[in-house]
Order: sequence, then structure tokens, then C-alpha cells
Amino acid sequence: MPLWHPSPNFGPRRDGLTPHLIVLHYTAMQSARAALERLCDPTAEVSAHYLIGRDGRIWQLVDEDQRAWHAGAGEWAGRDDVNSRSIGIELDNSGDHPFSEPQMAALEDLLPGVMARHGVLPEGVIGHSDMAPGRKCDPGPRFDWARLARGGLARAGTAAPVAAPDWPAFRDLARRAGFSAAVCDADLLSAIRWRLRPGARGDLCAADMAALAGFAAHCH
Repeated sequence: MPLWHPSPNFGPRRDGLTPHLIVLHYTAMQSARAALERLCDPTAEVSAHYLIGRDGRIWQLVDEDQRAWHAGAGEWAGRDDVNSRSIGIELDNSGDHPFSEPQMAALEDLLPGVMARHGVLPEGVIGHSDMAPGRKCDPGPRFDWARLARGGLARAGTAAPVAAPDWPAFRDLARRAGFSAAVCDADLLSAIRWRLRPGARGDLCAADMAALAGFAAHCH
């Protein structure tokens, strides 16, 4: 059961919008306590619905029916104001180390209920960098998306055979998959690799095309 720790940083969802996305973040701070203080600091103007500590503790900061301030500028599948369309979950992680087992287990416990309450499909569980390539890099290459996908808690992706690397074709696949934000090639490639091919380096290659084609094929 999440611990209630209310943040003043929230408002009503705009234009009658309701959540159909869940956005995952890392805090990029040294401890859950430091993150909790910042997410509840009115001068910081940032918040999330949930924070999960490295030990698996979960805090709820904002009611799910309210608009938390976690996503910022960006879009997913051609739709902006992601804050009004999403539930935000922060994970206590500095971005340079793996996510702990208790933390991942807590996330796996939390997600099904949130998804059920709002009708969020697995493909609606995204990373901050998915909707804001170039501006954000969390939850980063250390996050285990494959683990969530195996549990039906994120979109799965199976590599598909495709032609040689081609930027226009790659961008078309990216839009079909949901990566619709207007960004440069390098930032788009980085965001997609963090999600599908963590650790990959270098120029666009056939493996990137194959991974993205398989990911896009799982769009509903």
C-alpha cells in the first residue's frame, strides 16, 4: 500500500482529458528522501503521482485524478500535454546504476492496478525519453523494459527483418510506434535505443531498423 505524502504541485487535468499513459522516470537524485522533498517543494513546481524507493517503498504524492507536473514539453503518438493524459511514476535512481530488485518488484505490483483503473494498455507505458527525446533521457539504458514486457506491463517488441538502414523509413517507423516529437536524427536514435537496444552505439544500422519495426508492429 503506498504511503500518502501529499505534494502541493498539481492541478486539474485540462480539457476533460483522462489518463491513457503511464510515464516512467528516474529521479537523478541521491536518495528517495531528497527526491520526495523536491517533488513536494512548491518552488520546484515538479511532482509525480508516485515515487518508488530503491528499497521498494512507494509514496503517493498526487491523486490519480489530478494532473501532476512530471512530463513537461513533448508528445506521444501526436498528442501533447502529456501531464493531462498520464500518470507519472518516479523511480529513485541516479541514472548510472541498475534499478534494484525490490524497486522493480514494487513497480510490477503498482502498475496493474493503475493500468486497470484507467484502461491503460501495455503500449501506454512509456519512458520520459520516449515522449521528450533530446530533452530527457530517463529512465535510461539501465531500465529493464524487457522485464515489464514479459509481465504484460509494457509493449513487447520482436525484431523484424527489414531492408538496409534508411533514415526516412526509420522516422516513419518511429512515428508509427509513437515517437512523434520533432527532434533531430541523433536524439531520436538515442531515445529509441534506450528503449529497444540499450548499449547500442554508432550510426543507424539494420539492427535498429529491425528492433523498431518489430516494436511498431505491436501497436494497436
